[in-house]
Amino acid sequence: MNAREKFFAEARKRILITDGAFGTEIQNWKLAEADYAGALGLSHDQKGNNDILALTAPHVPASIHRAYFEAGADIAETNTFSANRISQADYGAEHLVREINVESAKMARQIADEFEAKDGRPRFVAGALGPTNKTLSLSPDVNDPGFREIDFDYLKDVYREQIDALVEGGVDFILIETVFDTLNAKAGVMACIEAANDLGRDLPIMMSMTLTDLSGRNLSGHTVEAFWAAIRHANPLTIGLNCSFGAEQLRPHVKTLSGLCDTLIMVYPNAGLPNELGAYDESPETTAGLVKEWADAGQVNVLGGCCGSTPAHIAAIAEAVRGLAPRELATPEVRTRLAGLEPFTMAA
Repeated sequence: MNAREKFFAEARKRILITDGAFGTEIQNWKLAEADYAGALGLSHDQKGNNDILALTAPHVPASIHRAYFEAGADIAETNTFSANRISQADYGAEHLVREINVESAKMARQIADEFEAKDGRPRFVAGALGPTNKTLSLSPDVNDPGFREIDFDYLKDVYREQIDALVEGGVDFILIETVFDTLNAKAGVMACIEAANDLGRDLPIMMSMTLTDLSGRNLSGHTVEAFWAAIRHANPLTIGLNCSFGAEQLRPHVKTLSGLCDTLIMVYPNAGLPNELGAYDESPETTAGLVKEWADAGQVNVLGGCCGSTPAHIAAIAEAVRGLAPRELATPEVRTRLAGLEPFTMAA
């Protein structure tokens, strides 16, 4: 049974749980520059480069993975949101992209396998691809609307470098998350498809959009319906929403996606909205109660948390939806496709 089949089999039994925020947990360690930089001898300051901790302080991300699995998570997302050539250029660490991703994936894989061995419950690893700090759809220069800092092929190659390293490290899926620009996401999709073709096997894709306003659009102007139309051809294992807002504000958009998409729905909202100091103070019980409403309505297959969420939030969510039926997919044909019998491939 391959990863897609295994995941789909579990998703038919119950609502699965993905993990919560990494940045929030890393901040709690109060790390100094020396902790981030280690002995790598890089020319730039590294404080805030959470991804590089896989090399300089691996006990930190490892402890966070363990805390989320102990809280009830079924899925670990690798600590690689910014582990790409574009984002790492801010830290002068472009040459470490492969190593960061390989080590991050190996770490998550090892811990996931440890927990699965303990109780026999399958655990999964999703290789996280962030959107980078560049956009293909919008100009960063208000005086030149046609200007772009990068082009599609360059971003595709950036993603491909990261994907290859994550696969080498042992991930089950590629998670293209916090999508603010749909064209960026399509570059990620193309990189995944090319990687799968070169591997000669299925490489399941998870997709997660982030909204920039309450009308339900991302920064490049796409509604959730338009986003689904733009990426549906890639046969994503899951599609959903993360970050953006808290669960309360995402309610209508979760309902829209659930009624529209012939794939699994995964949603991991922020722990409410930030307060005046930029901190998230929504309690685990509140977050869990809000996402339980989606579960009660049969709208979701996977739940978790984003900014501000903690292992306590994940534990509360897991408990709140325990025993509730997952969202049912409409037809046997859809179920067969998602079970991995008809993976998408790019024509030669």
